[in-house]
Amino acid sequence: MTSLVDGFGRAIRYLRLSVTDRCDFRCVYCMAEQMTFLPRARVLTLEEMATLCRAFVELGVEKIRLTGGEPLVRRGIGGLVHEIGALPGLRDFAMTTNGAGLVKHARALRAGGLTRLNISLDTLDPGRFRALTRTGELARVLDGIRTARDAGFEGIKLNAVILKGRNDDEVLDLVAFARAEKVDISFIEEMPLGQVTGHDRAETFCSSDAVRATIETRHALVPTTESTLGPSRYFRMLDSASRIGFISPHSHNFCDACNRVRVTAEGRLLLCLGNEHSLDLRGLMRHHPSDRERLKAAIVAAMTRKPERHHFTTDGEVQVVRFMNMTGG
Repeated sequence: MTSLVDGFGRAIRYLRLSVTDRCDFRCVYCMAEQMTFLPRARVLTLEEMATLCRAFVELGVEKIRLTGGEPLVRRGIGGLVHEIGALPGLRDFAMTTNGAGLVKHARALRAGGLTRLNISLDTLDPGRFRALTRTGELARVLDGIRTARDAGFEGIKLNAVILKGRNDDEVLDLVAFARAEKVDISFIEEMPLGQVTGHDRAETFCSSDAVRATIETRHALVPTTESTLGPSRYFRMLDSASRIGFISPHSHNFCDACNRVRVTAEGRLLLCLGNEHSLDLRGLMRHHPSDRERLKAAIVAAMTRKPERHHFTTDGEVQVVRFMNMTGG
């Protein structure tokens, strides 16, 4: 039985850890084009991150996902993966990445114990990809996806944020690509984090229901009964092993079953993606560097502050001022 239970009786079994706020892309829905990143002293060391993960697993967390920014730009990421991958009791170890570094890193990550990858892919058009990411090269990401598939990961899923007027005309193409590559794909409603200038969120919001309706013009979707430690609702197609997922923070709020907390790159324990309730774990670890029991006690006590739900809206207003790269995507 997990020791991490919030005030609403939800057992916390899933940690999302941001290993850096830096990224080699500048996606329009994630961050500003000209970003100011954290100074090194404010970012958790790899040793501190490993200590945190060990503490969470000892408290009953079964799934850890490494996020960013872009985790593969963090120097030494391979060593951290190896250390976390060896933790007893961890049954699901994943990473969210933009895919650009996978040609270089995929095989070492798999050998280090990472079992699953989520790879961001919002478009299959090179020009549009450059416009959405501001700096990215589509061919490099596609090569990374195929390298990761060949490296033998237990699960690879594409993540696509669908924006009306930007890439909603590519939904069926993205499904076809996932089917051809024999990977899963999740479609994600944009979350209102940080003030962005690349588009108007009120005008670009595209609901999961609209995306699902588009897919069902070509493929019948059958709901699955398989359990998941994440927020995706999964469907299957009768003629493919690839699953279709929907992450719908607006249209199908999933807060009642939330089993997740996040730790930012600077060591703030975020108890909800859509709220500012947090605890400074970096300060605690640096004041008491050898006291893991104190760290665990602080984490357990913080669970009483986890809110019941977020309150995202689709009117374009920013509900949380921090950017997604500061939070962990």
